[in-house]
Amino acid sequence: MIRFEGMSPDVVQAMCTPMHRILPTSTAQSQSQSRSQSTQLQQQSTPSSGSLYLGSISATMDRDLLRAHHITHLVQVLDVPWLPISEKDGFKCLRIDILDIPTVDLRPHLEGACGFIAKALQGGSNVLVHCQQGVSRSPAIVIAYLIHDLGMTFDQAHALVKRHRPCINPNPGFVNALRAWEGKWHAPPVVKRFASYTGSSGSPSGSASGQPAFTRGMSYAGGASGGTVDDNSHAR
Repeated sequence: MIRFEGMSPDVVQAMCTPMHRILPTSTAQSQSQSRSQSTQLQQQSTPSSGSLYLGSISATMDRDLLRAHHITHLVQVLDVPWLPISEKDGFKCLRIDILDIPTVDLRPHLEGACGFIAKALQGGSNVLVHCQQGVSRSPAIVIAYLIHDLGMTFDQAHALVKRHRPCINPNPGFVNALRAWEGKWHAPPVVKRFASYTGSSGSPSGSASGQPAFTRGMSYAGGASGGTVDDNSHAR
């Protein structure tokens, strides 16, 4: 039984709501971070994309609710022997059978889940990702999708999902897995820096022609002599 003591009203209301829309139609594939304001997301329309929903198992028990929101694809993240809805009911389903405990390794399931969600949304279909309560397991999958396909950081993705469904709280093991997932897809490139540059009287390190040697991620700004090298780090 769920205990609501100590919970804020918005969290209680969220837990009592079967599902919430996280990404609306036509913006699911196009949110990006503004470099000048890292806390704000710029949105551009992608007409063919569907909507992404997050919720609990109770949402799947309300066929009228699913029909009203045109849900056709389900990601079911829970460990139960029986589900109230399946592909026999006309839905396309992806089942991820895991427990909500910190020792569970979430990472082996992430690429498949992100691919399933992305394919459905790009085809204009609406997707519901759900677990038992819509608090830990299913939010973790949605956050992974936002990191992988929309280029968000973990913090950005978590904040977006929590804004729409305030009750989310992925367990610590899932958070660690998602931060590792973020590092896998958004690790900054390794840029070699010059150890020294002797100027016009000598040859720069690593170059026999008198011009600095280049590595990937760097650009040269200067003429044939006395040029400078700008280190263009691709920081996010």
